[in-house]
Amino acid sequence: MSRASEQPRLWLPQYWPAWAGLGLFRLLNRLPWPVQRALARSLGWCVYHLVPIRRHVVLTNLRLCFPEKSGPEIRALARAHYGALALGLFESCAGWWTAAADLPPHRIQGREHLEAALAAGRGVVVLTAHFTTLEICGRYMAEAFPVGCLYRDPNNPVVAHLMRKQRERHMVIAVHFDDLKGLIRALRAGHAIWYAPDQGKRTKQSEILPFFGVPAITNTATTKLAEMTGAPVVPYFARREPDGSYTLTILPPLADFPTADAATDAVRISRLIEEHVRLAPEQYFWVHKRFKARGPGYPEVY
Repeated sequence: MSRASEQPRLWLPQYWPAWAGLGLFRLLNRLPWPVQRALARSLGWCVYHLVPIRRHVVLTNLRLCFPEKSGPEIRALARAHYGALALGLFESCAGWWTAAADLPPHRIQGREHLEAALAAGRGVVVLTAHFTTLEICGRYMAEAFPVGCLYRDPNNPVVAHLMRKQRERHMVIAVHFDDLKGLIRALRAGHAIWYAPDQGKRTKQSEILPFFGVPAITNTATTKLAEMTGAPVVPYFARREPDGSYTLTILPPLADFPTADAATDAVRISRLIEEHVRLAPEQYFWVHKRFKARGPGYPEVY
């Protein structure tokens, strides 16, 4: 069954609570941005302390990736992460529904790197990672450049429908993450595609490689994409600043990439991601089970 054919079922009664929740957040999106930030901090505190969904996953990930931190430091970072997650909800609403002129202030550093890559006309792999700022900073990128994205449908079909609709509205193209042929066609057609290979699942294009020094299933497909399309790989990272603004950093295309060794390339990408995670660790997506299902010889850490 196609995704389009599933859409009418979203009006059945079992989906009304999801629509109501989205309606509430659309109303909250009308509040001044400082008020939304304050609400997000309160929501994050409440969820961390009262609704421990994935709290064990977050704490485990942080302990594995930051072994130098003490127990109190890890718990403080986890609480800050829940605040970042909550703010990410409000940011998603802003990215979907707020006019460009009314979005919070931002700056783009290194825009010349993406402009030059786009001018070459070969398509661009805009390499990034899963941060809680994903939606709003994706909107900033879409306002500044003709970029597309890969997307993965959330488990809730109502949220998936809305997210897909908004990404198709703001991006020049939206490709489902399972559609490898569609991704290759988009790159060969000259599109710049947002691509985040930091959430691994076991496929033919994966290996067990270190992430923050810990073995993890790692996506090695970036090398194949670059080989098949000739597209340069341009790293891009976004960060939420303490004053409520956002910094988007676009780096030069990866030099000497791809190589003949996809694993070496993937480790290089992981280290680049780690470097930018360390700049604002609470903003990375720690609720993902990054170190699961590694196979025989590896402990089950969750």
